Amino acid sequence: MELGPEELSSRRSAHPLARAMPVIRELMGAYATDGEHLLAVCDAHGRLLWVEGHTAARRAAGLMNFVEGARWAESVAGTNAPGTAIAVDRPVQVFAAEHFLRPVQRWTCAASPVHDPRTGRVLGAVDITGGDRLAHPHSLAFVQAVAQAVESHLALLAPAPGSDVDAVRLSALGRDEALLVARGRRLRLSRRHSEILVALARRPEGLSGDELLVELYEDESVTPVTLRAELSRLRRLLGPDLLDSRPYRLAVAVDADFDTVTRRLGSGAVAAALDAYAGPLLPGSGAPAVVRLRQRVEEQLRAALIARGDPGLLADWAYSPWGEEDLAVWRALAGAVPASQRAALQARVRGLDAEQRA
Repeated sequence: MELGPEELSSRRSAHPLARAMPVIRELMGAYATDGEHLLAVCDAHGRLLWVEGHTAARRAAGLMNFVEGARWAESVAGTNAPGTAIAVDRPVQVFAAEHFLRPVQRWTCAASPVHDPRTGRVLGAVDITGGDRLAHPHSLAFVQAVAQAVESHLALLAPAPGSDVDAVRLSALGRDEALLVARGRRLRLSRRHSEILVALARRPEGLSGDELLVELYEDESVTPVTLRAELSRLRRLLGPDLLDSRPYRLAVAVDADFDTVTRRLGSGAVAAALDAYAGPLLPGSGAPAVVRLRQRVEEQLRAALIARGDPGLLADWAYSPWGEEDLAVWRALAGAVPASQRAALQARVRGLDAEQRA
């Protein structure tokens, strides 16, 4: 159990999927109870926030720790539907012996990730877990349909026109191709266009062509003509009213997810900053401006987590794909947990230390 009763309650009430639980229960509740199955909803870190359904199934699932507050991320529990669906960002069905953990191999489950309809960020996953009767392709289609219904419901709850619907949002954390939401359009950008928008979002006063060239290209042989061609293609994609020139700058304020993380850190809201952090900034990019910003955001967040010393927050980082080899965070986590949980973590620390010294 990772989340105690009080923390579980606060995480539930603050989580975006809490507003969709009536829809999830309506679509899945009777099916789970009548079929002796379980419906489960987890957050983007694989923590089970809701587990509901047939009483006997809940009792049996408790024996393998499939309970509210437990972490079922793939990095912790191995192959399982909710954790794997989040890891690969697509619907997943896992049959019996395909589960990594032996106690889970009598179960079959299907799960689908749920995305924020505005930003495309993974919010969590909906899951159906039960016995052999779930071993059917219809189970996978069912949870996928539920996830789509949840996303549609959240879209309806989004701010009405005239509030912040005209805001321009840039999501670049944990993805190589940024997502731009602007004036009702959702644009998936190319890698180079993603780098350009990140660089310009960080410099609202604008950049000259020579400055932008230095920010984007490691190769000094790249010419200004190449950059102007990219900017011309980007302007055609965005429209002339979003990208200005002389200097190059964004004509409107952009709400970028990496700025959200740093703002929350600046106000001391470490847990909220971690919730907004979907992974390293454009992880495949080698653009100098992106590399510097990626390192800065990551280092600031890591330092805040270590200073806070909260075992739940440290575990969120340590068990993530980007934190699984972070020795400093694993050390902090080993020192923050109760003595009864320390041995396995200290073994992990020793293993990482040996690997990094080799």
